[in-house]
Amino acid sequence: MALSLFGGRRSNVFDPFSLDIWDPFEGFGALANIPSSARETTAIANTRIDWKETPEAHIFKADLPGIKKEEVKVEVEDGRILQISGERSREQEEKNDKWHRVERSSGKFMRRFRLPENAKLDQVKAAMENGVLTVTVPKEVKRPDVKTIDISG
Repeated sequence: MALSLFGGRRSNVFDPFSLDIWDPFEGFGALANIPSSARETTAIANTRIDWKETPEAHIFKADLPGIKKEEVKVEVEDGRILQISGERSREQEEKNDKWHRVERSSGKFMRRFRLPENAKLDQVKAAMENGVLTVTVPKEVKRPDVKTIDISG
């Protein structure tokens, strides 16, 4: 396996995460003076998605706290590409006798996954519960062909 210039790995083996975007700022610690709304936005922008393969399906789980299902989009593009994206905008307002402050923040995320050949793209299902998005992509389960052979003699 050869290493790329940016520390990633290259291989001719099927890599479902091959469409991930390299983040040059990944690994830098958060600064202490960043407001909480900006940290929440950063959390949305850095959404991690787990991909689990079972014998029947590919299951994607994304932890999206505070995001409504209307703010998330799940799409299957040509070429067996599953795209999970979302956008969140938030406005926090404080009023006082002396001042008026409005803090706005927004964040977007998008993750793309190349699905294998055995994915049933017409049967993809998505559900959102308690801030966790679950996308289920059923697989074509190939049953082994069994042929009975007559025994002579």
